[in-house]
Amino acid sequence: MDARAHFHLLARYHAWATQRLLAAVTALDDDAYRRDVGLFFKSVHGTLNHLLVGECLLWFRRFAHGESPRLALDHEAEPDRARLSQALQAGAEAWADAIAAWPAERFEARLRYTRMNGAEVDLPFAPTLAHVFNHATHHRGQITAALTAFGEPAPELDLVYFLQAQKTPTG
Repeated sequence: MDARAHFHLLARYHAWATQRLLAAVTALDDDAYRRDVGLFFKSVHGTLNHLLVGECLLWFRRFAHGESPRLALDHEAEPDRARLSQALQAGAEAWADAIAAWPAERFEARLRYTRMNGAEVDLPFAPTLAHVFNHATHHRGQITAALTAFGEPAPELDLVYFLQAQKTPTG
């Protein structure tokens, strides 16, 4: 599997896993949803908001538009629960279209951007893109642990479940 096909698969999985997680989170009442449960970004809301900032407002703009936004990782981009969910899902879905449009050689190139502190960064494109999806998986895991602690069922989010749910080969 070439790099573009691999990352396109990860992007589709990412959108699928995001949708399943957001559906599971709807079971939480607002108190539980916003309660500090010891996550790095404190609450389920704080963690979802961090995903919106990191994935959509920072990384996507770096990869897709060559921009270097300056936002704090704990910036509350969307306080409204329903709008946050919609923005996260739309952001997750945007990756697949962007990746499909990139030429194959882009995955062998570099990603250059400016960090929020003004430092210039120059990283290999494909491994840095892998970071984006790995980062989302990390925080989805934190949220599923919080769901379990609240007595709610956690969705199955493993990549193999996504692969089994596919109607066409991913190869």
